[in-house]
Amino acid sequence: MTPQLQQAIRLLQLSNVELCSFVEAELERNPLLERDEASPEPAESVERRERGEREGDDADGVDWALDQKPIMLNGEAKADRMAADRPAQSANSDTGAPSSAGPDQPGIDLGNWNSVRSGGGSFDADDSSIEDYVAAGLSLADHLTAQLNLVITDPIERIIGAHLIHMVDEAGYLQGDLGDLALKLGAPLSRIEAVLGVMQTFDPPGVMARNLAECLALQLKEQNRYDPQIALLLENLELLGSHNLAALKRAVGVDGQELAEMIAEIRTLTPKPGLKFGSVQIQPVLPDVMVKPMRDGSWMVELNNETLPRVLVSRSYYANVSKTARSEKDRGYLLECLQSANWLVKSLDQRARTILRVAEEIVRQQDGFLTHGIEHLKPLNLKTVADAISMHESTVSRVTSNKYMATPRGVFELKYFFTSAIASADGSSDAHSSEAVRHRIKQLIDAETADTVLSDDKIVELLKRDGIDIARRTVAKYREALRIPSSVQRRREKQMAARLDSVV
Repeated sequence: MTPQLQQAIRLLQLSNVELCSFVEAELERNPLLERDEASPEPAESVERRERGEREGDDADGVDWALDQKPIMLNGEAKADRMAADRPAQSANSDTGAPSSAGPDQPGIDLGNWNSVRSGGGSFDADDSSIEDYVAAGLSLADHLTAQLNLVITDPIERIIGAHLIHMVDEAGYLQGDLGDLALKLGAPLSRIEAVLGVMQTFDPPGVMARNLAECLALQLKEQNRYDPQIALLLENLELLGSHNLAALKRAVGVDGQELAEMIAEIRTLTPKPGLKFGSVQIQPVLPDVMVKPMRDGSWMVELNNETLPRVLVSRSYYANVSKTARSEKDRGYLLECLQSANWLVKSLDQRARTILRVAEEIVRQQDGFLTHGIEHLKPLNLKTVADAISMHESTVSRVTSNKYMATPRGVFELKYFFTSAIASADGSSDAHSSEAVRHRIKQLIDAETADTVLSDDKIVELLKRDGIDIARRTVAKYREALRIPSSVQRRREKQMAARLDSVV
């Protein structure tokens, strides 16, 4: 493998940030390279050709001829058209700048209740700890993302979780409407709420709550101290904030001594759990590929020109300097710089084209997801994409690493579009996406009542009626991956919840 080929492979797997750093280093090292700051047009929007016209491409799809046309896709059909206009800026996820304050709580003055340290400690705590000092160097978003990748294995639910993390402010509270997120992702609200329920068990306790009462309730549940009386107190926090203890006693149904003990316990909790982490602003992901719907129902796919460094080879400078080079060493150095500069430009071109071809095929394969929502992800693997575009599977693997695609449903990493398949029960060639099967299992369990809890065997039977051939152990594996307890434990929890509802 030549050094030039090694460089091309290395560039292919770099993220856009790493690529810009690499190009900056080359600009400083090579005097024959200069930035291309004149052209406002996307440097790498290229026309997709029919497969029969790609005979000049090599195994990795290298084609040095530059065109200026975006891609138009519609399901399995492909049509090449000229774009009337080009997006001038990258798409962005609907995150916005996180708010530094928690959700509004009318009638509650935490400052009068007790002083709250900016480090996010308890109401009564005065001393800083080494844990707080270490946490200050880590952003809350990074901390939650690390737990998300560890706890949740379902790619669909990881996508939902990533969007939920973008909705968390610095205090650790969830801002925004879950219904809007469900509409954007094309996922049922119940699944969004289920993922949120799992993430509300993350560290720090109380994080991702939607209001102060829920934040305190999550911390009490984590300590196994949540009971009907505490629940009633949290429902009447405005009375505690206004120091109306007489009305609070009547609302909770306890005497003065018990109320005092409950208030003392609540004051040991953390009202803003996220503040013990660093106040690093969440940076939106810059997508490498832009996907936009067209009026005829097709999709326009093109590279995000704002993430692409553009460089030129200064041949005039080379011609002038080479005239003054007298020694063989100087001429050899200039020739080496010229060859390196030419290869870098070609490598950047090859990288852009390869990413675009892979993105085109992903959009074609996952047209159902883009059109109807997250539940319509198709089974897809690297080999399918590689065979369709005549590339090596390892090349597709490199392309999908650290690359992002901006779609009308949000910004997604390319690897999230690859899911495993489950055979059909009727023996047909139509396979089911593993994520779709997980979603179906979750739907069946969410519809349970205390009297109709489903065993794993019963779930297998119901799935076979839907044409899904799946083993009991696979159902158990998916259920555990979804963090859903066994049928015995679910029945016990539902019966306990019914009793608590009757008490409250």
